[in-house]
Amino acid sequence: MKIENKTLKIRTEKCLEFIDITTEIKNFVDKTGIKDGLVNVQTMHTTATLLLNENEPLLIEDIKKNLEEVAPRKSDYKHDNFDVRTVNMCDDECANGHSHCKAVYLTPTNTINLINGKLQLGTWQRIFLLELDRSRNRRVQVQILGK
Repeated sequence: MKIENKTLKIRTEKCLEFIDITTEIKNFVDKTGIKDGLVNVQTMHTTATLLLNENEPLLIEDIKKNLEEVAPRKSDYKHDNFDVRTVNMCDDECANGHSHCKAVYLTPTNTINLINGKLQLGTWQRIFLLELDRSRNRRVQVQILGK
């Protein structure tokens, strides 16, 4: 069994930005020489997530609309009340309750089968980092376990 790790460092630009990271992950798989196993992809953040879906512009707009309906940016979130909130604060804290609430419906990880050196993705499937907050530096961990 062999294990290889990589951290992707990505600068996002805006809320609800879809960043296709499939090619970067495929290139890492090729570099490792691992042919069969599992590829685990994990975001290191609570306001960015991973999505396995189709890279089709109208669908992406539909997903954005749906996420805004589920947790609108313009709503009253207790997390955003800095007069009351006292935990997990940082110097550049922003009102991002909507981002955390959107994340509840999504997953921070994707695990994809690796067979004969190929990610087992469906015809249209792509791996996205989805920014739920604002422009930030993001980290995505990729771990490959296999032989």
